[in-house]
Amino acid sequence: MSTQIGHLTPEQAREACTPWTQLAPRIGRDEYLARLERAQCLLDAAGAGALLVTAGTSLRYFTGIPWGATERLVAMLLPRRGEPVLICPAFEEGSLRAELAHPMTMAFWEEHEDPCALVAACMASRGASTLALDPAAPFNVFTGLARTLGNRDIVDATPVIDGCRARKSATELALMKQACAMTLKVQALAAGMLHEGIAAGDVKRFIDGAHRALGADNGSTFCIVQFGVATSYPHGVPGEQYLEKDQVVLIDTGCSVAGYQSDITRTYVFGTPDAEQSRIWNLERAAQQAAFDAVRPGVPCADIDAAARRVIEAGGLGPDYRLPGLPHRTGHGCGMAIHEAPYLVRGNTAPLAPGNCCSDEPMIVVPGRFGIRLEDHFCVTDDGGAWFTAPSPSIEQPFA
Repeated sequence: MSTQIGHLTPEQAREACTPWTQLAPRIGRDEYLARLERAQCLLDAAGAGALLVTAGTSLRYFTGIPWGATERLVAMLLPRRGEPVLICPAFEEGSLRAELAHPMTMAFWEEHEDPCALVAACMASRGASTLALDPAAPFNVFTGLARTLGNRDIVDATPVIDGCRARKSATELALMKQACAMTLKVQALAAGMLHEGIAAGDVKRFIDGAHRALGADNGSTFCIVQFGVATSYPHGVPGEQYLEKDQVVLIDTGCSVAGYQSDITRTYVFGTPDAEQSRIWNLERAAQQAAFDAVRPGVPCADIDAAARRVIEAGGLGPDYRLPGLPHRTGHGCGMAIHEAPYLVRGNTAPLAPGNCCSDEPMIVVPGRFGIRLEDHFCVTDDGGAWFTAPSPSIEQPFA
């Protein structure tokens, strides 16, 4: 068995989870203001008079407020010219003001009032007639605005929001690197504490506790632990699993640091890999590397997916989404959301640009037997790509 797998007791693994000391700087006030200016420039290009961003990751991106969506509208209205205004329930003023990363005018609605009417009034006072609406806005917000704004246009704000969020700043990259480094350490410790008969649920609980001990925002953002045949299902199966000798192990997990996400998958064998496990693992690693090697500014996202598929098909698998082979896209963007633009998928002609951050995970599934997924993230640079974490060297030594 690998010297990196099953060599630690649970106590030793927990003792290795000490608070992270190499802390990345947080997003500052000037960067938040620059984001608003960028959004206003994109509003100009889109011909919209104002942007409405509802509760969720985009609201946090522009305001610093980590607020989840509910039936009560909390949103930022940003006019093409002038200062933003935060639309919110009156009784939430104190909580929201305490979370603001920079001062902002607030407009309040009471429980019996229509918040969409307040949005319309704020738009009118700022001379805005066309609204670019956050694509993550709940449908009831869209219908309420459509009813209230009358013949005013509502357009999709995706070009504005993605135009800001898809290209990461140096500060954002540093936060993502910290999150990825923390998760990679947790992955290595989880591999080290495996033993025959351990429950997948116990591994998940260890991973969550380890992320918390290292200083992640709220433990694991998500965690998938699969053994044996269950690894052939990309996002797992219900029910508890118990580890057996010579089974494939797939662990996919991540955490958040100041709202920025990690998402790393490692796959290996608890025991001695057989010839087919080794062959598929090596093919997976080659496909992952081929995708990374294709990364350049200006290259269409679809080309990265195609590069991985060529390797897999040359290995006798596929083609397309057929199994055994690669059943899903090669990767997704990552930042404040685990899945965000850009997406490395067939048909996506959007060109990569410096500052884009994506996963590289062209999973290979062998139905009824096992699946192999190696997932690391990269940032697009001026002349190629840069890994956030070092890819797995081999099935026997999954950690560099």
